[in-house]
Amino acid sequence: MGNVAGSHTLRRARRASSADGPPPDLPRSRGRSRGRNLESSAPVGKRRRYDRTLRRQRAAETRERIVAAGFELLRGSPVRDWRALTIRAVAECAGVNQRTVYRHFANERGLRDAVMHRIEQDVGVDLAGLRLEDVAGVTARIFTHVSGHPLEPRRQLDPTLNAAGHRQRTALLSAVAARTARWPETDRRVAAAMLDVLWSVASYERLVVDWQLDRRQVIRGITWVIGLVEEAVRKGRGPS
Repeated sequence: MGNVAGSHTLRRARRASSADGPPPDLPRSRGRSRGRNLESSAPVGKRRRYDRTLRRQRAAETRERIVAAGFELLRGSPVRDWRALTIRAVAECAGVNQRTVYRHFANERGLRDAVMHRIEQDVGVDLAGLRLEDVAGVTARIFTHVSGHPLEPRRQLDPTLNAAGHRQRTALLSAVAARTARWPETDRRVAAAMLDVLWSVASYERLVVDWQLDRRQVIRGITWVIGLVEEAVRKGRGPS
């Protein structure tokens, strides 16, 4: 009987122990485990942010290399000849495949626009913020850039037109020389050349086509500027 009573007592003790739940230190153990999980997840988040930053940096560097390659490809061409600037040529020059170029630029036009923006930055041209007092300096920088490119071959004119052009230049130089006896020869040639540009057919065509001015507006504008040059010459204000 004693053994039976002891057995019942032991079973009741075990049931009571099971009903009380896990030992008191188990919840603390789970809490510590959750803390460790949170701590270990923090470096993962940092790594992900670092990876995203690194990917963006590398993408920017690749794009920069592509644009720089396009810039270099144009150095050996006349300034208005962009036939060398193709997706394939830029990819080869930059050391990437064509798919990489297309990841950064939707088409060849987008690539060329980016290269043009780079050229403007390199030359120092800010068209968005251009002021009247900036025009002379910007023009000087543009022409300095253009002078680094080979000249585009000019279309051969009819011999009669060539001869007429030569006579016009000679006449202008003579007219300027009559008023600038004390000027250096180079200044006389520059002044005569400016007048030659102003009355050229190319100037008229650009004003009509690009600026959409009518004939009277073109004549009024050109003669106004010619008058300013004439006045400067008469008053001895040369280009030097």
